[in-house]
Amino acid sequence: MTLLEIMRSASVIPVIAIDDPSHAVPLAKALVAGGIRVLEVTLRTEHGLQAIRDMSQVEGAIVGVGTLTQPHEFAASRDAGAVFGVSPGLTATMIEAAKKSGLPLLPGVMTPSEVMSAREHGFKQLKLFPAVPAGGVGMLNAIAGPLPDVTFCPTGGISIETAPKFLACKNVACVGGSWLTPKDLMLAGDWAGITELAKAASALRAA
Repeated sequence: MTLLEIMRSASVIPVIAIDDPSHAVPLAKALVAGGIRVLEVTLRTEHGLQAIRDMSQVEGAIVGVGTLTQPHEFAASRDAGAVFGVSPGLTATMIEAAKKSGLPLLPGVMTPSEVMSAREHGFKQLKLFPAVPAGGVGMLNAIAGPLPDVTFCPTGGISIETAPKFLACKNVACVGGSWLTPKDLMLAGDWAGITELAKAASALRAA
């Protein structure tokens, strides 16, 4: 699948931080059962790469790596099983690392100039981050006019209540959010509860 196809197959991409590696597989199964197949596992904890390895074995899961901030993380994430990457920003060394690794990258941008710079380097699928502080729906609608060939996954400050407004933007393929994997449900092992959250999120596109 291309990066754009991955984005369009997801209404919401959960932003996942794994503190307990034993949570990885049941969490992935719970999300997939609820219709959320595209999973962004961040490198914010020491268990990120192992979680990617484990979740990649779950049938139906499309696993990517998030919070890429250093060049060496690209190849390591690809080797762990990630099929796409997400970064909070974009630098020259990150561009080089992405091209060398072959890992499709969804880089973070916040301003029109950053969008144009990313596009000049061949990136037309971007993450508006942090979405709400960056201007949210108003920013996305404003960018759509002069930069109609760019597609976004806004992430940062989005909830299930506000997600529909973002998904209604013509230049938005999906949104990113952390509300699908609340720590209290994960600590309690309430995978059924997470499946219900996933079902609600997956229904947003149809709505």
